[in-house]
Amino acid sequence: MKQYKRPVSVLVVIHTRDLQVLLLERAAHAGYWQSVTGSQEEDEPLLTTAIREVGEETGIQVRAEDLLDWRLSNCYEIFAEWRHRYAPGVLHNTEHVFSLLLPAAQPVTVAAEEHLRYCWLPWREAAAKCFSWSNRDAILMLPERMSVH
Repeated sequence: MKQYKRPVSVLVVIHTRDLQVLLLERAAHAGYWQSVTGSQEEDEPLLTTAIREVGEETGIQVRAEDLLDWRLSNCYEIFAEWRHRYAPGVLHNTEHVFSLLLPAAQPVTVAAEEHLRYCWLPWREAAAKCFSWSNRDAILMLPERMSVH
């Protein structure tokens, strides 16, 4: 029996205090840049999904207290080319936003099957480089989120 992806995911914006943002270039789509993203597995808590995805996609090991849950979710239509990963008739995904503040930009180890390379960019440049509107919008909210926390 085919195992379908759950239409529930996390977006983790990794950044520094001076708002340098980590972006990853998708292996399947050169030129498509994004923050850490990934689907929830079974009934995994979203925080656990975020911790797992950060580790898998960057090699950065984090604890629950390192992540900030924005209590923000976005619903978007799944790109047609990726719908085969989901159960028939599933057209939308709900993405939950988190962030991770690091003391400084640092080298990361990308998952070769998922990403080609990474870069650290000032937040406005990072937002402009993202292919996903929800990722762009989250990065543009960073200064406001930083002032609250």
